[in-house]
Amino acid sequence: MRFEVSKVLDAIEVRLTTDPALARAVVDLSEVVRYADLDGGRPASLVRLGLLVDALGRHVAEENVPVYAIAPRGLISDTDLTSNERMVVRRWADDGKIEVVPQLDDRVLEVAEMLGLPVLTRDREDRFRDRRPWVTDPGRLLALVSNAGGPVLVARVGRGEAAPMASRSPLGERLLSRIWSCPAPNCTSYGSGGDSDSFFADMRTYTSPVSQPPPALRAGAPTCPRHGERLRDAGARPTTEVFSVRIDGVIRQRFVVSDDMPVVVGRAPEGGSGVMLGQWLTDDARKWISRGHVQFSLRAGEVTVQDISTNGSGIRPGNSPDDELRLPLRRQESRILGADDAVELYAGVQIGRSKLWATGGVVQPESVMGEAPTMAFRPVGR
Repeated sequence: MRFEVSKVLDAIEVRLTTDPALARAVVDLSEVVRYADLDGGRPASLVRLGLLVDALGRHVAEENVPVYAIAPRGLISDTDLTSNERMVVRRWADDGKIEVVPQLDDRVLEVAEMLGLPVLTRDREDRFRDRRPWVTDPGRLLALVSNAGGPVLVARVGRGEAAPMASRSPLGERLLSRIWSCPAPNCTSYGSGGDSDSFFADMRTYTSPVSQPPPALRAGAPTCPRHGERLRDAGARPTTEVFSVRIDGVIRQRFVVSDDMPVVVGRAPEGGSGVMLGQWLTDDARKWISRGHVQFSLRAGEVTVQDISTNGSGIRPGNSPDDELRLPLRRQESRILGADDAVELYAGVQIGRSKLWATGGVVQPESVMGEAPTMAFRPVGR
């Protein structure tokens, strides 16, 4: 069973991010691990985060939805968790997969406000209404509750009507337009990793400037949420564009293109740094699509797509389904991608800006709980 739990935690880890461009919701990890009513098990269990991740995927009808998790430092030493779970929480924190803060206070709401994201919580957050009046807006707080088909997310405010997407706050836009540097040694979120002589420094994972999380604002100054140190402005942050991979009508993955880092998408890009599609392709699509098929670059606010494949690809202007309008993209040929254009690698395999598709197109996304020991969960409703 321990091996199965470890596999579940590994699957959950893939869905964790502090990248402002990719996160789809914010959650207090110390709250979720105590949802004992979901399984009737131990007072705290890290595996419950997987139930929340799955519920978010169903809520937005999309595969591989990333979650921004924040935890108070005390969770790392919480004896209600197993020793392995505490070790995993510490590793996630050290690798920048989650954010750890000395005291939670309203940090979850601060991040959600800056990024325009919903908060996954059962708390009505009444004590913060003066500072964060938007918590009373329908759809901004989503609670995980039991349901016959598995736990689901329901709005704490409103009657279940579709809530409009929130925008980043003006403060969030300003803070996320800059690169920040933390004076604390080995800060994985706001450090470079190159200025420490620690023996273990080269074993840490450091967040790139493109995907730095939003700073905390303390006494009006940008501050490292983990170390409490005032951050130094290290210059302008690279601009980014978020893209979605849509295969047979289902959004499978999102990725970020920045003006200092081109991204290769294909069946299995070399080096492991690109976006790999092979696991979702049919046999015919795998034969057509090259290991590295197209490359996306961002310069001066314009996205350029270059075909680097053997068989070529195409562009659908305005995401038009009309084959007469499809523009061929031959090997080594480049085009500037319009705001609503979609790149087609093969029939049904498309890439476009994430705002291009209103729905992920899937009702039952793949679960991260596939390896969970079934004996640990009781039927919902009993």
